Amino acid sequence: MGMNGLSTFRIGGEAPSEQAPKGALRLGTVRYLPRGMSVAERKKRNLFDVWLPLLAPSAELFGTVKPGAFDDKSWDRFAQRYRKEFASSAEKREALKLVALLARDGKVSLGCYCADEKRCHRSLLKALVEETAKEI
Repeated sequence: MGMNGLSTFRIGGEAPSEQAPKGALRLGTVRYLPRGMSVAERKKRNLFDVWLPLLAPSAELFGTVKPGAFDDKSWDRFAQRYRKEFASSAEKREALKLVALLARDGKVSLGCYCADEKRCHRSLLKALVEETAKEI
């Protein structure tokens, strides 16, 4: 099964390349909601459809990194630890299955605040969903 319906987007991103595809279910796969923004403001800005912190890096892992400050070595270490969190959590693996099943028949987009997708957990998450899809 292909994962053509799976994409990523930048939460709050203005550029067309940062947007989720039209009609996609936009998952906010972030640990924390936007700081200092009320529920009403979040709703008005329409940042994402569902907040799913379960798919974000753990608070512990998140606390070990400075966003945007990854060199290759620290990125590899982060990626390894992020993957390990899924390997050791049945809840996280089930959430991956859910996203994979949704993306099989529809459009799902994984969102985060990071500007550089290549150094953002959403790129790792997309790969994990694609791997999961092959197993179900």
